[in-house]
Amino acid sequence: MKTAHLTPDQLDAQVSHLHDTAVWQDIITGWERTAPEAPLPPKPGPEPRSKSHSKSHSGSVDGSPARAMPHGQAEARGSADWRNLLSVPVEQLIEESVRALPTSPPRERRLPGRLGAVLPERLHGWRRIGQPDVRPSTHLGYARQILVEWGWQNTPYRLRNARGARCICGALLTAHRLGYGSLDTVDRAGAWLITELRSQGWTDLIGPWNRHPGRTAADALSLLDATIRRAAREGH
Repeated sequence: MKTAHLTPDQLDAQVSHLHDTAVWQDIITGWERTAPEAPLPPKPGPEPRSKSHSKSHSGSVDGSPARAMPHGQAEARGSADWRNLLSVPVEQLIEESVRALPTSPPRERRLPGRLGAVLPERLHGWRRIGQPDVRPSTHLGYARQILVEWGWQNTPYRLRNARGARCICGALLTAHRLGYGSLDTVDRAGAWLITELRSQGWTDLIGPWNRHPGRTAADALSLLDATIRRAAREGH
């Protein structure tokens, strides 16, 4: 599997381009669209009740024995009745319910210790061997773990500082280099970050948000948490 040789700002520009594509906009807005509402069947009016009907429930109005509906036909009729009350297809309801389920937790793999935080990134490449791809939400979870264990920094145009702390984009790249997600996953995880930032009113890229005056590590973790929830809710 290839490893990324991008700077945080190159990744930032790359995921911003992905976010602006029509394909991505369809991904993040498609869930708001539903199938046209199906017209409900007209409700039957009240049937007139005769005295003979009110006195006896075992026979018909004209006195002849009532015919019981076969069980299979009654079941089919009941099934059709409740389906007519739905405004979207049953298959779509099932799909939306599955997408709403929380993503499975990532397989536990401990990060390298503090020494690993300051080692050159290329020395971690062996950890990618044989590793499967992961969802963007899972990749973001590992990026969050990197910020928690190795630290967060907001030095402009730097993947990390001398202590090994990362910016948000740097954490995404490091998570990839440690074996968590493909290059495509990194791009999609970054696009979900920009999607979350847009929902919060931020119109610039991830890097300027990360190094904005007054920004804190708690802000960075909160952004990742919100993005993880958003991506997982959409099944990504």
